[in-house]
Amino acid sequence: MHLNRKLLSLLAALCIGLALACSPAVAAERLVWFGTFTGGPGKSEGIYVARFDDTTGALSPAKLAGTAKNPSFLAIHPRLPMLYAVAEVDTFDGKPEGGVAAFACDPATGMLTAKGTQLAGGSAPCHVSLDPAGKVVLAANYGGGSTICMGLAADGSLEPVVTAPAGEPAGFFQHGWPRTGEFGLNTGRQEKPHGHFVDVTADGRFAVACDLGLDQVIVFNLNTDKATIQPHGYARVKTAAGPRHFAFHPTGRYGYSVNELDLTVTAFAYDAEAGSLRELQTLSTLPADVVDRKGFSCAEIVAHPSGRFLYASNRTHNSIAMFAIDETIGTLTFLGVQPIEGAMPRNFAIDPSGKFLLVGGQDSNTVAVFAIDQTTGGLKFTGTKIDVPSPVSIVFGRPAAG
Repeated sequence: MHLNRKLLSLLAALCIGLALACSPAVAAERLVWFGTFTGGPGKSEGIYVARFDDTTGALSPAKLAGTAKNPSFLAIHPRLPMLYAVAEVDTFDGKPEGGVAAFACDPATGMLTAKGTQLAGGSAPCHVSLDPAGKVVLAANYGGGSTICMGLAADGSLEPVVTAPAGEPAGFFQHGWPRTGEFGLNTGRQEKPHGHFVDVTADGRFAVACDLGLDQVIVFNLNTDKATIQPHGYARVKTAAGPRHFAFHPTGRYGYSVNELDLTVTAFAYDAEAGSLRELQTLSTLPADVVDRKGFSCAEIVAHPSGRFLYASNRTHNSIAMFAIDETIGTLTFLGVQPIEGAMPRNFAIDPSGKFLLVGGQDSNTVAVFAIDQTTGGLKFTGTKIDVPSPVSIVFGRPAAG
């Protein structure tokens, strides 16, 4: 029996389609930037950039993308080719406070061009973020114990912090609400408020901030049109826990605070309508057999895009803690720890594909790549590690151009 020409053509097209569907995916290269502490043993000069292949986990050598003073934490604009960095210093432009800087990004190379700065309203700003629509930039001042919000111009440049009479929404809020329990229990770190993190909820209505000194996770009302914040409520963690960073579950129903001082993670249920947090559980980030924890501390926390796993970093222990998330109720199960192949994991990030985790060793001046087991959540070192001086934060951009 002979097949006609049309049928043969149809079969050939089907075979080609199947071959393409079964062939390896085209590599998606992304630019990835590294914020650093400048000078010091690492001799960093500012912000560095590399190219990351989310198919193979390959990471190119890092290059200096732009000079800056202590650009410790970075954030990427969701739409524009813009990057923002804190200047984690105590004096900026001759004023006793830090700063926030804006940079234009070359989409092909990742090189940065300075596009202006604004004062941070407090000393040592250590975290920066944007709302999902890209209307405002927020920053946490560690030394100043405050949170700021500033608007963005159409081109992504920073506008000054909005001022207002006391009690009205403004672009600046000084932390200092009364805390239950003994104030300053950890006298070396909790002698006053210390803002350490701020980010915006998925709906853009609220901002969530961590104050390490007050043992509070603060919720602000956020007005992105006016670039103002106003306290809405707060949740407490255990006294002397020291909440540092916060991660929302991808569904938005849960949130997780990594507590720097007592090496724990606190799980919360989040009511998006009310803008409120309710504690569910607190777990250690270290195995029970690690008894001597002197000098150890936690730093970063990240939820996996699948919503099934959570990760937190243990400094000095030099490991990443791994947790499974019960997506029905938000609670955690400790899975163990993974050594980072470096020293002092201040920060790490999961690439947008969810396949790989990149972790910076601040004291080893390295960034290492780990593959994420999509079934178990376990981490496996890929063998890729590059030199980056004093890495403090890691942010991924959109797929690289060119």
